[in-house]
Amino acid sequence: MNCRKAAAVKTGRMARLVLCSAMLGAAIPTMAFAIGGASGPHVDYQVQGKLGEVIMNPYDLAPLTAIIKNGGYVLKDVTVRIVPKADGQEIKYHVANKHLLTHGGIPVFGLYADYVNTVEVEYSKLFNGKWEQAKESYTLYAPPVYSEPNATKTLKAALFSGANVKKVDKKFGDRLYFVNNFLHKAGKGTRAVWNNPTGGALEWNYYPQNFIVDTKGEVRWYMKADSIYDLKSIYNAGVMMGFKQNNDGAMSWGFGQRYVKYDIMGKEVFNRELPAGYNDFSHSMDNSPNGNYFLRVASSNLKRADGRNVRTVRDVIIEVEPSTGFVKDEWRLFDILDPYRDVNMKVLDQGAVCLNIDASKAGHTMTAEELAKQDASDKFGDIVGVGPGRNWAHVNSVDHDAEDDSIIISSRHQSAVVKIGRDKQVKWILGSPEGWKKEYLGKFLTPVDAKGNKIVCEAGGSKCPGYENDEGGFDWTWTQHTAFKIDSKSKGDIIYVSVFDNGDSRGMEQPALPSMKYSRAVIYKIDQKKMTVEQIWEFGKERGNGWYSPVTSLTEYQADKDSVFVYSATAGADFDITTGAFKTDPNPYIMEFNYGEKEPAVEIQLKDTTGYQAMPFSVDKAFTNK
Repeated sequence: MNCRKAAAVKTGRMARLVLCSAMLGAAIPTMAFAIGGASGPHVDYQVQGKLGEVIMNPYDLAPLTAIIKNGGYVLKDVTVRIVPKADGQEIKYHVANKHLLTHGGIPVFGLYADYVNTVEVEYSKLFNGKWEQAKESYTLYAPPVYSEPNATKTLKAALFSGANVKKVDKKFGDRLYFVNNFLHKAGKGTRAVWNNPTGGALEWNYYPQNFIVDTKGEVRWYMKADSIYDLKSIYNAGVMMGFKQNNDGAMSWGFGQRYVKYDIMGKEVFNRELPAGYNDFSHSMDNSPNGNYFLRVASSNLKRADGRNVRTVRDVIIEVEPSTGFVKDEWRLFDILDPYRDVNMKVLDQGAVCLNIDASKAGHTMTAEELAKQDASDKFGDIVGVGPGRNWAHVNSVDHDAEDDSIIISSRHQSAVVKIGRDKQVKWILGSPEGWKKEYLGKFLTPVDAKGNKIVCEAGGSKCPGYENDEGGFDWTWTQHTAFKIDSKSKGDIIYVSVFDNGDSRGMEQPALPSMKYSRAVIYKIDQKKMTVEQIWEFGKERGNGWYSPVTSLTEYQADKDSVFVYSATAGADFDITTGAFKTDPNPYIMEFNYGEKEPAVEIQLKDTTGYQAMPFSVDKAFTNK
């Protein structure tokens, strides 16, 4: 048979086969779905090593993770190593038994994206009553990073366009940094507002961008959030914020109407709607040493003094029991503080009302008359203004001080850090006394120097030496973020508090030029008995406007390396010099300092991305600790 004739015969057979298959399919349409193979040990997917199959992105949330299934063996003494790229950063960790049991195999974390990874595993397996040791190598390709776009002119890449690693001291060479960023508003979201009653911050609704970067600037983990997040859904959207790595290694955070906890592999611990009396989580979810979570939320229905019902904005703290979801306590800040203190409101830059960045309002401030007129109106919601139902407080962090069972909050729109007891009484206020009612007199911390001498701040207490002097020195924090107690250095009434001082409205005014604004990372020593405060460390003024972060950011002490971590999250953007408005996306700085030192030991600048917070991520907590 010649080739042409053979091809014709073959073609005819294929046609008859296709036709028969089609007829069979039409006659018995369910057969194809019923055939999967006989029950038994046979598998028809590739098994690379001596254990079971490998499942990439096992829980659909973390594409740069995998599980090497145990293959039916009992495993112990497991070590995982992600072989680094040339000059790359090694990730190597031991796996505690609880994780082997939970995942049914070996959890693999820290793969490179769009790269054929080599993963080395060492383990002991039990077979026929004997333990066998093994060392294997797996070849795992992980796909490129994917992030939803938002159709803005400034967006250039998924997550960030590049990383400029300026400095990493050897001591910090094993660091991984968890970065909590997000996109600007997208047309797909921000299409719903609350009703019955009005107010709240439902339209605060941006795509999440959460990832872990190593000290070489490589992404080693990221969240593909669409399995738990839907920008078009009221109850599954919002802004992901308040990430904390818990002592058990898992991550807790919140977004919109939910608070959640997942391990870094993407396995759910819990995922809950907020309790019904509250709405609009954002910014902060503190995991206290007492085992409970402290969430920054808002009231879903408040009867104002004028009889109107509103949803409030970023001014309620609740304590939630994680095992039951019960609300154990609440702090209604509109009942504790003064929601009509307006001195700071009148000097806020309306172009950077965290994070409702509006270039058209850059440099604009509000007058007392405008605020009073607004309060008499029905205009409520996520807007700068006074009175419950508006963004008068903008609390962006809460830290439970378990030692005296109090909370420390950072109120951006009052430019104040405040400690409040379980009895809902103010213990102290770290901030300018200007504009507070008489009932708060006696609550203000007095600034002192290292010798205990009083430091005088002029102009009603708002203009301190550090503001007036180019060399820096004591100053309050202005529109600050993240007031965290440093537990390991505090004892009794002497406590240390770290703060990121964003710096808008510094000195209770707007500067002559937008380019004169600057930010600082600060640590204060507070004597709660003497009611004094000493500024013991600062960084940032010397970097000037190039390091200025108008919104977001974080300063936090790290006990494992006795260091201070700083994320200047919206710094490095190109601004319109006439208005101060963003012309490009920011270029945030990841920095870490040996405690007390003025020069960073780590400096990495991410390019073209809008940051919220970041923090060191511990692989040991996630996989090794028992």
